[in-house]
Amino acid sequence: MSALSPLDISFLGLAALLVGLSKTALPGAGTVAVALFAAVLPAKQSTGALLVLLILGDLFAVWTYHAHADWATLRRMVPTVIVGILAGTFFLAAASDGTVRRAIGVIILLLVAVTLARRAAATRGRDRSRFNAAERTDRATDRRWRRQIETGSYGILAGFTTMVANAGGPVTSMYFLAARFSINQFLGTAAWFFLAVNLAKAPFSVSLGLISLESLRLDLLLAPVVVVGALIGRSLARRIDQRLFDRLVIALTLVSATYLIVQ
Repeated sequence: MSALSPLDISFLGLAALLVGLSKTALPGAGTVAVALFAAVLPAKQSTGALLVLLILGDLFAVWTYHAHADWATLRRMVPTVIVGILAGTFFLAAASDGTVRRAIGVIILLLVAVTLARRAAATRGRDRSRFNAAERTDRATDRRWRRQIETGSYGILAGFTTMVANAGGPVTSMYFLAARFSINQFLGTAAWFFLAVNLAKAPFSVSLGLISLESLRLDLLLAPVVVVGALIGRSLARRIDQRLFDRLVIALTLVSATYLIVQ
């Protein structure tokens, strides 16, 4: 901390504010915080320091939106997320993260494209004629299988990206948008999801040396700013329109993916 300049502290303070804001109002803004932390601190150390602040933001988000989670979605995702976290842990221990982050950025851009295409197809589908009973049954079965495959894929990607670069937010945002969650349902499900995921990541981060006494001292300094950001976000979420919320999520996800590719 003694090596940080006032400008560095300002950047980290802005990042902490965005962490709180992202947890209670604007998912996707958290990856901007990742960029700010990585600009000030070495890449791997920034991951560990940021993780503790993310957990604090998750606790505040759970307190705010705990009643709105979609537990069926969470139950389906958690096992595959653990697989992704384990894969990300081994990868972090063996490789540099530059190439990995660019790959994650490309994956996120593809997920945005898939999500937008699916939403457009669903809109067109509502205008088509009704199917007979047998066709509806077959289509319902196909949808269940697709949902299971998609949940597994998104879960593994979310676990891997959050472990490697604290960038699981854009992946889950695209999944929750595809599920057409309301604002509160989106934020409540994300709150419980990331609290569980980030707590699961913590022991791995400690074992890799990403969380240390020095990083915890920095987190103690920045923790009040996270709370301020969360309070601002909670107030903002009450006023935001669903359509605007969806567009902001997509826009921030695109910014996040672009950052991961070009950094």
